[in-house]
Amino acid sequence: MTALADPIAMEVFSNRLLSITEDMGNTLIRSSFSTNIKERKDCSVGLFDATGRLVAQASHIPLHLGSLVGSVRAVLEHTPVERMRDGDCFVCNDPYLANGTHMPDISAVTPVFIEGAVRFFAANVGHHSDVGGPVPGSISGRARSVFEEGLRLPVIRLVRAGELDEDLLALIAHNTRDPSERSLDLKVQIAANARGARLATDLVRRMGLPAVQAAIEDLLAYTARRLRNRVRAMADGEAAFTAYLDDDGLGGDPVPIRATVHVAGDTLAIDFAGSGPETRGALNVPESALRASVYYAVKALLDPELLPNSGLFEAVSVTAPPGTLTNPRFPAAVGARSITCNKIARALFGAFAALLPPERAQAASHDVVPAIIFSGPRREGEGPFVYLETMGGGMGARTDADGMEAIHVHLTNTSNLPAEALENEYSLLVDEYALVPDTGGAGRHRGGLGIARQIRATVDGIVFSVRSDGHVLGAPGLFGGQDGGTARLIRNHGTDRAEELSSKTASIVLAAGETTRLETPGGGGLGDPAGRNPAALARDLRDGKISRGAADRDYGAALVARALGKGASGG
Repeated sequence: MTALADPIAMEVFSNRLLSITEDMGNTLIRSSFSTNIKERKDCSVGLFDATGRLVAQASHIPLHLGSLVGSVRAVLEHTPVERMRDGDCFVCNDPYLANGTHMPDISAVTPVFIEGAVRFFAANVGHHSDVGGPVPGSISGRARSVFEEGLRLPVIRLVRAGELDEDLLALIAHNTRDPSERSLDLKVQIAANARGARLATDLVRRMGLPAVQAAIEDLLAYTARRLRNRVRAMADGEAAFTAYLDDDGLGGDPVPIRATVHVAGDTLAIDFAGSGPETRGALNVPESALRASVYYAVKALLDPELLPNSGLFEAVSVTAPPGTLTNPRFPAAVGARSITCNKIARALFGAFAALLPPERAQAASHDVVPAIIFSGPRREGEGPFVYLETMGGGMGARTDADGMEAIHVHLTNTSNLPAEALENEYSLLVDEYALVPDTGGAGRHRGGLGIARQIRATVDGIVFSVRSDGHVLGAPGLFGGQDGGTARLIRNHGTDRAEELSSKTASIVLAAGETTRLETPGGGGLGDPAGRNPAALARDLRDGKISRGAADRDYGAALVARALGKGASGG
């Protein structure tokens, strides 16, 4: 193999590229108007070369890797670079027409002209709180086709040679429940790409175009070689694992997701044969989202510090049988695909556990992306609001530590919406935001705890929807550890009107004073619970993370007695 560029120069160059994407991301987040982007950071940015290869991506949301790669590919298929003009910007979102992952994720792709030709693409994706459809938020788990999931955007040239098409922008914005917010956020996405284009041009001006292009080739080759070395270090072989969804979005039996990992030399082949058929609800996963899930898991398990670029893709092949939920056919609904993507990650982590050293193993996390959506009259001003939030849960225990509490895992990486911001913007009140005791799976190391978020309507007519999972099956423990606790959704919790709701509830109308409470799942435990450190158990009991009854049941009265004795003596 030929020698690559000087490693120090390569490190400096890669950080220059990352600084461009981080600057783009900061521009997008700080300038946006919707709470979902400006507060929760539900967005990502990337820089691509003229052929559509990913060169650099900011550290935002792994699932958006699929959205961005697919969108740039769709733009190139729709409009060859020879027909692009300086100042153009394209937008798209549709999973079947434009390689998107679901409709609320709208991508903006801008060609970067240097020396009269397209040399790069600046791209970003933002999760818009609503893109129309019958359900506020546009992501009902019970949707039966993409026609129920909001406005479908093929590749559209929204800006032509620097001139924004106001008519097209109005058409998009007014097919949503908050046209002003949609219009403003799309303009911010265009501006964030323009910022990236200027920074990429400045980099070429400093280094020269040939030097930049050569450095990119070296960087992609280095990433590919480094990953192949990690794969080569594994023993050849094959392993499989099956994860399960509670149902297919409309009820019924659990749905399997089976991943088989085959290692041969320096290549990985990952196959999803044995996974369930297309779901009736919106839990299907488009190709771009499936590949993003695989690339995330490979990077996380084999080389977390590996740069996220197209070099990562070369050593990995992905196959999935058509007509399954991992390779759906048009017009299968896909709005809740992130739930399935996290279960795909569970299946991949489980399969890799048989191929990697035991010390690198981890019990399953909650592996869900529960989303709550509220819509109703604004606290101030005209028109309805749409508030969307995805919630965290418990992380799986590791071989040397308990799982983290109340955290997003795998394919998502958004922040929460602070209660103060929520109550200031919307006709809602946060009654409780807390950890859920007894949801972490027992083990030598305990799984992390899930979250309870209880929200009260302050006016009549608030429409509530949720898409969730893990209400039936908890996160599996590992090496003798117990499963994590399951999720619950309760309307009017703690009252004589309390009612447990389905995990895919849609369009429930709340009166003033009514509440909804979602409790998310915990992570699985690792190792025999009898081997838990008594001091750690005492700390959990003292902090209220485990009740006395659950401790006696899961760890045994003798260990609890030892723990309380140590706790009483300060151990």
